[in-house]
Amino acid sequence: MSTATKPKHIGRNISRIRELRGMKQEALADAIGISQQSISNIESNETVEPEKLKAIAIALGVSVEAIKNFSDENMINYFNSFHDNSINNGQNAAYPVYNFNPLEKLIESYDENKKLYERLVLAEKEKIEYLEKLLKDK
Repeated sequence: MSTATKPKHIGRNISRIRELRGMKQEALADAIGISQQSISNIESNETVEPEKLKAIAIALGVSVEAIKNFSDENMINYFNSFHDNSINNGQNAAYPVYNFNPLEKLIESYDENKKLYERLVLAEKEKIEYLEKLLKDK
């Protein structure tokens, strides 16, 4: 009986990470400049060339080590121990956490649109006054 461990299936890990990121094979293929069929072939292989693996990692926004060490069990453990980093504004986090209120963005957009509308109305009023003046002069 052999106690050798089965090597990680890198292609399957790429597929799972891609799916978790909500990315289709076509999008990943476009990001690294190869065909969708090539991505399909990569995802069916246990090993991947280091250069391609690095390009795929960059396109997926993860490290090469994350792809190599990925497992569904680790993901479950990660999400079960997940906590909100917004309190420390991303310090001590892998990536900074940016907090913004979508309602504030909507209000900013509304204010900008309102100012634009007011300028357009003013320009139209000036145009009407000018045309009325031209009509009176005739």
